Parts: sequence; structure tokens; C-alpha cells
Amino acid sequence: MSRLTEEERNALPDDAFALPGRRYPIPDAAHARDALARASAMLHEGHLNADEYETIVRRARAVLGED
Repeated sequence: MSRLTEEERNALPDDAFALPGRRYPIPDAAHARDALARASAMLHEGHLNADEYETIVRRARAVLGED
């Protein structure tokens, strides 16, 4: 996975995140793919609700050009 430093993450605009609260950064394809994989796991573990999961999937796919 591509890593963001704290400085890089803080410099991202709010629309570079899949969820409010600057959760799930998706500034590029590598992060979008990672968000998709992590969101599935987090949904199954109960850390995300279905609406949050769908938002992540929709926004990550848009970054990947799959919308």
C-alpha cells in the first residue's frame, strides 16, 4: 500500500477522502484500491454501516474510473 505521511494527509483537500471526518483517503488509484479492500473488511467486522460502505465503494470506483 502507498503510505501518506501526516503532512501529506493533512495537505489533502476534504474531497480526497471517501467519508466525512477525513476518513479513507483516496487521492490516487493505489489508495482507492486499498480503501475498497479495507472497507469490505471493516463492514464485515461491524466498523462501517452499509451506507458508509456504499459511499466508499462509489467514491473509490470513481477515482479508479470504474463509475
